[in-house]
Amino acid sequence: MKNLLLLINLIAAVTFTACHHKKEAKKEEMVKLPVTTPILMDTILTKDYIAEIQSVQNIEVRSRVKGYLESIKIDEGQRVEAGQIMFSIRSREYEAEFAKSQAKVNIMELEMQNVRTLADKNIVSQTELALSVAKLNEAKAEQGVAEAELTFTKIVAPFSGIVDRLKFKVGSLIDESTLLTSLSNNQSVYAYFNVSEREYLDFKAKGKDKEKTSISLILANGQPHQYKGVIETIEGEFDKNTGSIAFRAKFPNPDLLLKHGETGKVQLPVVLNKVLVIPQKATFELLDKIYVFVVDKDHVVKSRNIIVRQKLSNLYVIESGLSLTDTILLEGVQTVKENDKIEVELLPAKEVIEHLQLIKQ
Repeated sequence: MKNLLLLINLIAAVTFTACHHKKEAKKEEMVKLPVTTPILMDTILTKDYIAEIQSVQNIEVRSRVKGYLESIKIDEGQRVEAGQIMFSIRSREYEAEFAKSQAKVNIMELEMQNVRTLADKNIVSQTELALSVAKLNEAKAEQGVAEAELTFTKIVAPFSGIVDRLKFKVGSLIDESTLLTSLSNNQSVYAYFNVSEREYLDFKAKGKDKEKTSISLILANGQPHQYKGVIETIEGEFDKNTGSIAFRAKFPNPDLLLKHGETGKVQLPVVLNKVLVIPQKATFELLDKIYVFVVDKDHVVKSRNIIVRQKLSNLYVIESGLSLTDTILLEGVQTVKENDKIEVELLPAKEVIEHLQLIKQ
């Protein structure tokens, strides 16, 4: 009997101890989780825009007259100076035409002088003299055309630049307006990039057009261009299909690294004044939407959909869905569930942001 009582007491003690441990474990399950609040702040973000690079001057070099390509005095990729001869077209025929026109002018001058002498003696009328003068002027005009065509047999560079691919070889028969090559002045280049209507309005509202905005250019290999550029102008109309408008920035290119037709990314600094910001790690995504857990006054978590305006490094700029008075779960968003009750540790938003090392104090 004593043994039976001892066994019963032992079982009761074990059961009591197990229940006590279960209660303590249940208490320990309510882990204290860090929470914070959104913060209102000014910040600067750098936004990338795909840019098309164009030379400040880029032209097609075409023939003005037809004939055989007699000589090519430049090579592909060569730098030429303004006034330098690039191509020569056989000029024999044009020299002959010029000489013929010159002879005609001489004949018309002699005829006009004879008519003038006769007119002074009233042998012929003044009308005859006027007609003779008109024929002389016509001959001089023809001479001018012949001289110009002779000049056009030498095709010179209108400005200093880099020669593109040559389209023909020596001896080719070319026609008037035939494309021979292209010429680009790359000492400076333009970068064209498209900006949305909202970003355009923000840009104008901040008065950036009154002072040229300095921007950076990232090349196709991911490396930054050595020289900063400035936004010079904005086009006059929005694209109806994309709802965007083109900005033009100018970049120095003294090393001639940038070429016409190249692409890159323009990095434009955007100032955001008094925007609502939260850490990205306080959010989670569900069905392509972004949510946070808002903690109410009873420490119960409830999910809430938010609209993000801009994405920064480890931060979200909030468009709507949160206010300064909301308390949000900072960590543990993957471990809690809707309507869970938690213990909280409130961390000041400013300290959280400083810890992320995103704000320059």
